[in-house]
Amino acid sequence: MNMTDDPRKKINLRNPTHLFAVGFGSGLMPTAPGTWGSALATIIGAFLLHYMGWSLFLLLTIISFWIGCRLCDQTSQDMGVHDHGSIVWDEFVGIFITLLALPKLSFGYLLLAFLLFRLFDIWKPAPIKHFDEGYTNGFGIMIDDVLAGLYAFVVILLFRWIF
Repeated sequence: MNMTDDPRKKINLRNPTHLFAVGFGSGLMPTAPGTWGSALATIIGAFLLHYMGWSLFLLLTIISFWIGCRLCDQTSQDMGVHDHGSIVWDEFVGIFITLLALPKLSFGYLLLAFLLFRLFDIWKPAPIKHFDEGYTNGFGIMIDDVLAGLYAFVVILLFRWIF
């Protein structure tokens, strides 16, 4: 792809919609933007969860999903590409969901949450892949990462139950 054709050139970080959609710029990394977005989301999410508590963080996560549908849809339209890799707000919400399963915010648990979320986000087991391919709007951009976050959430709960 010619750099002049790069859809990332259409991102304006002064536009709050774009700023949030690309994860405060983390999604603009030249390689593995989803991983960078997830890493930043893990740090921000851990900080927010620590200071907000579980209930308010859950509310923030739900609001972030609904707002994210609009943010991601608009940014995708502005870029002219559905679900471009630089749009990582969906990773933020997916990680936020995963963090809600943690019994404490230790480095080990945060790393586990990050790795499990990335595993399910990349692997896309059923029905995640169906949702990822089935919708061409902001909801479609968001829902596969919500499901990946829920899968990671369940695995962490199972891990906690077994150990």
